[in-house]
Amino acid sequence: MQAIEILERLIGFPSVVGTPNGEIVAWIRHYLQSHGAIVTELPGPEGDRSNLFATIGPKETPGYILSGHMDVVPAAEGGWTSDPFRLRAEADRLYGRGATDMKGFLAAVLAAVPVLAETPLRRPIHLAFSYDEEAGCRGVPHMIARLPEFCATPLGAIIGEPSGMRAIRAHKGKAAARLTVKGWSGHSSRPDQGLNAIHAITDVLACARAEAERLTRGPFEHVFEPPYSSLQVGTLKGGQAVNIIPDTCEAEFEARAISGVDPITLLAPLRAAAEALSPLGFQVEWHELSAYPALSLAADAPLAALLGELTGLELLAAVSYGTEAGLFQRAGIDAIICGPGDIGRAHKPDEFILAGELLACQAMIEALGRRCA
Repeated sequence: MQAIEILERLIGFPSVVGTPNGEIVAWIRHYLQSHGAIVTELPGPEGDRSNLFATIGPKETPGYILSGHMDVVPAAEGGWTSDPFRLRAEADRLYGRGATDMKGFLAAVLAAVPVLAETPLRRPIHLAFSYDEEAGCRGVPHMIARLPEFCATPLGAIIGEPSGMRAIRAHKGKAAARLTVKGWSGHSSRPDQGLNAIHAITDVLACARAEAERLTRGPFEHVFEPPYSSLQVGTLKGGQAVNIIPDTCEAEFEARAISGVDPITLLAPLRAAAEALSPLGFQVEWHELSAYPALSLAADAPLAALLGELTGLELLAAVSYGTEAGLFQRAGIDAIICGPGDIGRAHKPDEFILAGELLACQAMIEALGRRCA
């Protein structure tokens, strides 16, 4: 199958983040097995979605991982000019949800599989396809934890997020959390008989603003824009009517961390401020939504040199968005980002990838196979 034909199949599966993905997993598994790959389906704790790990070549020898996620963001926003889960081709543009982020990479990988399967590989090429990346990289940690069961420690992992086929060495880490504060409702004319949850949560909001300001003063890592860690309040919900004491208020916080900083620690002062509300009679619930570490691959790393040779393009030092790459690096596997498409097209109506970008990615993967032969 050609890459465009495979992309059409993949986009046809509405594998929206947080939903069952059995259909796309089954199709990819069958395709890989038909070409002789060793495939393992790894169900997650949710019970209705799975990761896939496959190997082509000698698994007992260190090789390379090609990593991508099978889930996509929802496509309920207005502005689509065609069915987002049906590939539409116009000239060189291929439209559909996930075309760039990141089913285009998956299609290029799968299109290269027949060539890889016929190549006498001395080093294996592994495929690591995950679920729920768009929810904060929730699926891939379960797969990474089990890699020692399936292969020798890899020499590196290539995460195919859209990068214009320029390899990227670094990104920030991220953590997100939801805070729910519950008080007592009542008539607004008797504030002495209630507990105003919105008033209470302002202490945590003030803490968040102060921490965000403090982070602008460093430490710094100048490959990033901005060159410091950051923190924000992303959502705020509470109250029923202006004359009712609000008994519940909910806020979501996000922190993005430069390398060497655990993003969870950036949210710690907010959590402490929230827990200080409990002695005042409020019920406080803090729920971690997601967390993944930063990526920082040395400029002289063998994996960086390899990707420069395979793509023929100058590497980028860093990007602001996050990926699963930091999780592979934390597990002791060098990781780098390199994939087709443009991140600026992702998460938008009429998301698209160029046919030429798919072919360039497939050529890079086949060149990797020749290097492993």
